[in-house]
Amino acid sequence: MWFVELIQDFWFFLKERKAWWLTPIVVVLLLLTVLIVVSEKAAVLPFIYTLF
Repeated sequence: MWFVELIQDFWFFLKERKAWWLTPIVVVLLLLTVLIVVSEKAAVLPFIYTLF
C-alpha cells in the first residue's frame, strides 16, 4: 500500500508545484527498470538484443 501512497504524493506534488517536466524523467526511469527486470529472464534476452 505504500506504493499507492507514493504515487498519490508524487501526483499531488506535480499538481501543486507545476513540475510537469519531471513526468518524462520518471516514465523513462520506470521503463528502464522494467527492461532490467525483464532482461533477467533468459528466454527474453534474444528479443531485447534485437531492439538494440
